[in-house]
Amino acid sequence: MAGPLDGDGMVLNLSEVKHAIRSAVTAQLDFRFLNDVWPEFDLSRPEGCLPTTEALCRAIWARLGPLLPLAGLRLYEQPDLWVDLLPAAAAAATDSPTDTATDSAPDCADPSAAPLPMEAFLSIRTHFAAAHRLARPELSQAENESIYGKCARPHGHGHNYLLDVTVRGGIDPRTGMVCDLSALQQLVEDLVVEPFDHTFLNKDVEHFASCVPTAENIALHIADLLASPIAATGARLHKVRLQESPNNAAEVFAETPQLEMVPAALEALVAR
Repeated sequence: MAGPLDGDGMVLNLSEVKHAIRSAVTAQLDFRFLNDVWPEFDLSRPEGCLPTTEALCRAIWARLGPLLPLAGLRLYEQPDLWVDLLPAAAAAATDSPTDTATDSAPDCADPSAAPLPMEAFLSIRTHFAAAHRLARPELSQAENESIYGKCARPHGHGHNYLLDVTVRGGIDPRTGMVCDLSALQQLVEDLVVEPFDHTFLNKDVEHFASCVPTAENIALHIADLLASPIAATGARLHKVRLQESPNNAAEVFAETPQLEMVPAALEALVAR
């Protein structure tokens, strides 16, 4: 939620927030068969939609939007699968000028009312284990250790990497999906997890023979591997988040124009 602070130092009284969520959402959905609860999921209606995580999140927004100053909404189906929604203005702010948000959520009071434009951000989580060494070959061991510390030690070290991949797109009016979830999961498995898992990245992944496998560079490479295949599913790669340890993680926002500047920036750095 977002808004100015009131005299009590709050955007909104938490008791009011809990009451709105309980009355409009959880009391209606808890221990219920979702297909039969709300009219959005009645497939006998022309606009009926399956209660996927994306569609359910959108339906919840339609009910909470009139009650709370929503700035975003996240719904977890399970720890490794969730959906985020943003209002149309916020979603459009991250788009290129030619992008538009075209999906809709029916108003809770009147399902036939004017739709609320919105896109969904679908995230999946997976993991892989890999070893690496952080060192530039043209530098001495002492120079590498001055840059990378213990991570430059000659025989490398390993991490259990946690990978979040977020795609965005319109929610299909019949399937309720941003993209084929199984296809997305298989792409990440085939292009990232299987090639990277239980490898020494510097030696076993060709890209890192000439690129230091920092968390940042690994995340960038993963984004590069996934962008086009994900586009073929009808969605767009929005973000890659790679957590290397409890203390550090790297995020790549694949839609930002800055990503196109990375190769030139790296060349300029090497030329110094």
